[in-house]
Amino acid sequence: MSSMDGLRIGLIGAGVMGQGNARALSGERDVQITAVASGSRSSAEALAGQIDQAVPPTVHDDAASLVADPQVDAVVVTTPDHLHAEAVIAAAENGKHVLCEKPFTTSVAEADRAVAAVRKAGVVAMCLYNHRWVPAYAQARELLDDLGEAAVGYARKDDTLFVPTEMLSWADQTTCAWFLSSHDIDLMSWFIGDRVTSVYATARYGKLRSLGIDTPDAVQIQAQYSRGAVATFESAWIYPNTFPTMVDSYVTLACDGGVVQLDRQKENITLATDSGYSHPRNMLQRVTHTVPAGAYRDAIRHFVDCARTGTEPLIPLEDSRDVTAVLEAAHESIRTRRPVDVPARPDGAVPRPEPSAR
Repeated sequence: MSSMDGLRIGLIGAGVMGQGNARALSGERDVQITAVASGSRSSAEALAGQIDQAVPPTVHDDAASLVADPQVDAVVVTTPDHLHAEAVIAAAENGKHVLCEKPFTTSVAEADRAVAAVRKAGVVAMCLYNHRWVPAYAQARELLDDLGEAAVGYARKDDTLFVPTEMLSWADQTTCAWFLSSHDIDLMSWFIGDRVTSVYATARYGKLRSLGIDTPDAVQIQAQYSRGAVATFESAWIYPNTFPTMVDSYVTLACDGGVVQLDRQKENITLATDSGYSHPRNMLQRVTHTVPAGAYRDAIRHFVDCARTGTEPLIPLEDSRDVTAVLEAAHESIRTRRPVDVPARPDGAVPRPEPSAR
């Protein structure tokens, strides 16, 4: 389902992630951004005006109008976290392929409804867990094939204060776990080839509440997998803005036959100037010789290819549903201060390790 000129994309959401998706898609020769909608018409118009195409995209007043547009083949959902589900369902019900920013949804009931809508419609759908396209992570997945059964994992993703206080206008409607650990839970579960069955989580409030933002400063999640592996997921977003990178990211997984460790803090570049010391980011998003590049672009390109050919994406939607289930259980554990079981998929399926060569 696409025009002769390429896959026609409608963007829902014109914030930071909408702009990032627009930049990545604008570098693809077989893609046209034909429509934009956002929470306000003015923000949609602003994003549409930034898209350099021979024919500018149509600006819609709302998502419902955009998903019904016959000039749209596929929808990219980049709204705030808690608004993803309805947009995904509406896109599927209108026969559109759909790419959704992470996390897939913020409740497992919504995730199950969205998966059911996508499977009933027979469209291609993927949640944009772009870390699977970071070269080091993809290589680690290959190396893990020879290391035997997973035993213990740890993943840290901590942000500077810039993210909840300046980058996101809706930080009080999510948490650092939803925003950051969602990536790590998807990645670790892909590494292990298993699903989380129970969690115990704790949270710390203080710094952000003192700034008028009612969301945790930090969350830690202890997770148990069905075959016995355990993992810790740490997220926080109160690092000082003087930290040399906006994101402090580290992953390790020990198995019966060895251990893999991945530290993404520096990403191979160090920059020192009169105003500061930093590690510029380049693995996820960069521009190489004026062309968008990096894991973010590669993941989006993968979705475009799948949508054009009807191929199932590397990330099954059910995997992304499982991430939502883990995070919903973790937030219930924070509330109750008790361990919480993670609900299995409605079909009862359990992911298993697959050969990493694709």
